[in-house]
Amino acid sequence: MEVIKTAWDFFQTEILGMSWLNRLIETLLNACGLDTESRIGGSIQFFIYDVIKIMILLGVLIFVISYIQSYFPPERTKKILGRFQGIGANIIAALLGTVTPFCSCSSIPLFIGFTSAGLPLGVTFSFLISSPMVDLGSLVLLMSIFGWKVAVIYVVLGLVIAVAGGTLIEKLHLENQVEEYIRNGKALDLPQEKLNFKERIKYAWEQVLSTAKKVVPYVLIGVGIGAFIHNWIPEEFIVRILGNNNPFGVILAALAGAPMYSDIFATIPIVEALLGKGALLGVVLSFMMGVITLSLPSMIMLRKAIKPKLLSIFVAICMVGIIIVGYFFNLIQPLIL
Repeated sequence: MEVIKTAWDFFQTEILGMSWLNRLIETLLNACGLDTESRIGGSIQFFIYDVIKIMILLGVLIFVISYIQSYFPPERTKKILGRFQGIGANIIAALLGTVTPFCSCSSIPLFIGFTSAGLPLGVTFSFLISSPMVDLGSLVLLMSIFGWKVAVIYVVLGLVIAVAGGTLIEKLHLENQVEEYIRNGKALDLPQEKLNFKERIKYAWEQVLSTAKKVVPYVLIGVGIGAFIHNWIPEEFIVRILGNNNPFGVILAALAGAPMYSDIFATIPIVEALLGKGALLGVVLSFMMGVITLSLPSMIMLRKAIKPKLLSIFVAICMVGIIIVGYFFNLIQPLIL
């Protein structure tokens, strides 16, 4: 058992966390005459390390997930979801959401396609909630920063929110709140494209390049903010606003994150820096979930597909779920960190 624990700690620290890279950058900067213990030196070390680490993880994750996703194009996903009924369909939809694109803006066109194809509204919303909030990328990234316990609990709770939210929307019978052009749309039943191994590899690599071009600016901004928080903002200030002394920290963090547009790759450095400064785990995770699930551009896109009443219910369900998850993580933080 001790051997397994040692091997896992090495995998989490040196492979996922890339501590070796941080040590290498520190050595190189010190050799160049830069004191990494100073604010400026520490900021530069944080920035270089996090950018390289995140871009490596991003490339590997997108490649693997895109390869898996090549087996689940929209038509096949629609057929899979159509085989299930009731809460089982919501569970399958939430699980399928884990192998889809990373941001909510990418998930909305799929949601529109599934709804036009006649899938139950609650099922499509389980997919829409799960897709940005709980993907394989979030599992690996959270594991690299906070450990496997936080990552697994986060994914499980995210899936619960997706299933519960979709089920609630189904029970409310809000089909008339979907825009008419979608309700009356016809989804073409295109033949399933069969790809060989080389074609799937090519598709996955193209997705890596395409996604990297889109997210690099946000990663640089996110890491820059993280470096500033990590080395320039006093710890007492973070603890006062986002620590134990503020019972509304989770709510404030969720509300602050919601209008922003980013993905988990750009948000993780900010979350990491805030936690290192003394912010509570549930608070920083609430901020992250708000950013990746309820960004303003995504809500504007979604408004083109559904009416204000349904959009408000969707936002309320996600926000309540995020806040509950945040307070739950605050309670169990001493047990898992």
